[in-house]
Order: sequence, then C-alpha cells, then structure tokens
Amino acid sequence: MIIRSWGARGSIAVSGPQYDKYGGDTACLEVRTKNDQIIIVDAGSGIRRLGNRLRKERRSTFTMFFTHSHWDHILGFPFFKPIYDPATRIELFGCPMTTGNMVQLLAGVMKPPHFPVPYGEIEAAVHYQGVCAESLLIDSVSISSIPLSHPNLGAGFRFDEDGRSLVFLTDNELGHHHRGGKTFEEYTNFSRGADIFIHDAEYTPADYRKTKSWGHSCYPDALRLALAAGVKRFGLYHHNQDRDDAGVDAMVADCQRLAQEAGSDLEVFGVTQDSEFTL
Repeated sequence: MIIRSWGARGSIAVSGPQYDKYGGDTACLEVRTKNDQIIIVDAGSGIRRLGNRLRKERRSTFTMFFTHSHWDHILGFPFFKPIYDPATRIELFGCPMTTGNMVQLLAGVMKPPHFPVPYGEIEAAVHYQGVCAESLLIDSVSISSIPLSHPNLGAGFRFDEDGRSLVFLTDNELGHHHRGGKTFEEYTNFSRGADIFIHDAEYTPADYRKTKSWGHSCYPDALRLALAAGVKRFGLYHHNQDRDDAGVDAMVADCQRLAQEAGSDLEVFGVTQDSEFTL
C-alpha cells in the first residue's frame, strides 16, 4: 500500500515561502493498493495536482471517498482534470450524513454563480453509492469507517492491507463531543495498532481556548489518542491556514517531547502536501 498526501492544510489554501515545507493545498489523500488500484479521499485543492499526475500516467479508473463536505474538502473537485475525460470511471462512496447526497453537494460547488461549468457537463462516468457501510473491500484493501466528531458530521477511515494499516481522522475534535461523534475510547479502539495514524491537530492549547467546538483538535489531545491506541507513526494534519512552517515544526517538536516524557518511542511528524509512505 502506497499513501500520498496531496494537501495537508485546513480551511483554506495558502501560499508563500513561509509554507514551503508543509505546503498550502487542502485535504486530498491517495491510497494505492498493492495491485495499483487508486483510492482517493477528499477533493481539496490538492486534488488538482493529483489529477495532473493521473493524466500523465493515463489512469482513468478511481474510487473516491469523502470525509465530509466542508468547503476545504471539496473545492478542488471542479479542477480535477480526469472528470472532463469520457474515459474516466469513478466509483464514489459517500455517506449522506446530515448534509445530503455527495453528488448533489459536488454539483452545488459547480453551480452558478460559483463556477462556470455545471456538474452536468462533466464527461466522466460517476457511479455514486450513498452508503454508510461499516466496512468494504476495494481490491486488496479493507476499508472501515467511523463517524467524526465534527459539525455536520463526517467519516474517518481505516485502510488495512496484508497486516498493515493507515488510519485517517481529519476534522475530528477530541476535546468536544459533536452530535453523532464517538467517544475517545471508540476512536482509540478504531485506531489500535495502526502503522500510520494521521489525525487533525490544527490547534495549540492556546488556540483552543478560543476555538473549542469549532470541530478541530489541539495537538496534545491527538497525541494522547495516538499513545492510547499504540500506533507506530503519528502525523499531525489539517494545519491551520495561519500556521507557518516554523509553527508546525514547534508543534511536532513538542509532541516528540511529550511522547518521550510518556516513555514512548512513537515517531511523530507533520504531514506535508508531498508526503509519501509505503506499507
């Protein structure tokens, strides 16, 4: 299993030299199975670069999942070039949750006056399955989901293949329970033993005094979950739009210090928009 991050920023895309290390694109994750089948999670601004790569590779068949439909996770969809190719086939899975059918939501992004090309003019064949199955199998990868603690709900995912696992829990607030979210213990059990654990760690404790209930975690809470679940590698994700590289580095360093004080050898890192992992 190969995992590539095409965007790790939260809320809105940013640019400038102060963001060179972690990048400015918003959420998009690519998972490739051992048989090179392509799974895409979220369509933030990072999906534009992914689409360009897939066009160069002449790939046209994908499976897509969405954690939720907030703007920063869907705004890149109209700029995903494969959707304008009639050879493209997309199997789209999306739990309707409380905000509606994912195809309807994506169509809304492409509706005037927001975008000049309506959804009805895309040429890809999109097969939508609006299901909330607890688990399913895509090629050799077993995919499980869990509700997120986030306004308007959402879904986190676990990908397992040949005894290796990735857990992706972005936009998940551990310090405040949103309707439909799960408990800390349930997230711990879901994430247990993951080889790579990527979790929302947008805020510092100082930030969180002002942003509690906004739907995102402060990094000590995310670290506490990583330690409780016994994961092997913990990646901080959904970096705040105003957090420069030095700020993210400081959060990672503090997590490393806290993990060492807890007697753990957990590997901690900040996810970049060019991170790549092989399991």
